[in-house]
Amino acid sequence: MTKHRILRQLAAASAVTALAVGIAGCGSSDSASDGAKTDQATTTAADAKTPLLSDQQATAAATTYADLVFASYTDLVDATKQLQTDVDDFVADPTDATLEQAKESWLTARDAYGPTEAYRFYDGPIDNPDDGPEGQINAWPMDEAYVDYVEDDPEAGIINDTEGVPEITRDVIVEANEQGGETNISTGWHAIEFLLWGQDLSETGPGERPVTDYRTSPTAERRAAYLTEVTDLLVSDLEGVTEQWNPDGGEYRTEFLDDPHQAVSNILRGMGALSAGELAGERIAVALDTKEQEDEHSCFSDNTMADVINNATGIQRAYTATYDGVDGQSLADVVAEVDPELNDDLVAQLDANVALAGSLKELGTFEEIILSDDDAEGPQKMNQLIEDLQAQGDAIAALGAALGYEVSLEI
Repeated sequence: MTKHRILRQLAAASAVTALAVGIAGCGSSDSASDGAKTDQATTTAADAKTPLLSDQQATAAATTYADLVFASYTDLVDATKQLQTDVDDFVADPTDATLEQAKESWLTARDAYGPTEAYRFYDGPIDNPDDGPEGQINAWPMDEAYVDYVEDDPEAGIINDTEGVPEITRDVIVEANEQGGETNISTGWHAIEFLLWGQDLSETGPGERPVTDYRTSPTAERRAAYLTEVTDLLVSDLEGVTEQWNPDGGEYRTEFLDDPHQAVSNILRGMGALSAGELAGERIAVALDTKEQEDEHSCFSDNTMADVINNATGIQRAYTATYDGVDGQSLADVVAEVDPELNDDLVAQLDANVALAGSLKELGTFEEIILSDDDAEGPQKMNQLIEDLQAQGDAIAALGAALGYEVSLEI
């Protein structure tokens, strides 16, 4: 699959708002392909304003957010373990039925992952620049020919390279990830997605990998081994991130709550960077601009619209902490105590953007919309969502400034 990296970068750059002031103690975060880094401006504690939130309010909001993150990741791990079970069942008995079950489990687990992407962009345990596994979990876009055959090259990929890669192991898969190029993705959600759906050659539906790839193909056993290993790796990576947020001794949770005002800054950074830069820019504007199917986030399964909706939901959830089993004061609650109007305005934007993203489903798949004429309802509505997500990012940064925090929207 040919990648249009220059077009992606130009489109993303035009989509990201200019407002970008650094957070004290916060470094750069991953781009959409999780390879390149951008420098962040920083400010010192001496330069920072006195926060409008009290220490007690900041601690309450940060603690509730940490509870939300742990609960979200715990449910995500459970869903991904079900995917692991169904992948194991599929490779043990490759049939159309077991393949469909594995696909359904991928979609369910992916839905659980999408909202958690708001818990990024502040060098937390998932995307810490030293050892964060985000690039191993969700790197994209993916050159699928790096892993397995494609229409124009039936011998492509690690799976078919029996001489260069005699054995498919976890170490081989991990070492290969982004080796020699940022689209050389060998691990994570999208590698699993490709191994289940195959190359997407349709403008109206997902990939249609035949079950014979796992039954009668000369590389069937290697493909099954790859799928098993990459799924097991995803579970392991997500378990590691989850444990860092564990209320019972999670190392990062302890660090996060040790400075509750920085924690509030980080919450706003995660929300704003995802809204204005990653989601509006990399994930929607780029694909709409290039009209390239491969620029969809989940292109093999045609699940990109769900990704967009779940990302928007995650931004909202990070602020309101509305989630089963999570109690305590959210950031929205404590902001409402000090500036009800500011809180109401942001809540209204968050609600509206989740609803707008959801309404796009009525107009077709993400793929169908980006391939439509620019003046059609779908692209027009998608452009509106891009603008509204950018405005939402600005509002998040403005809210931070009003509270005495400086928030960066850069990705």
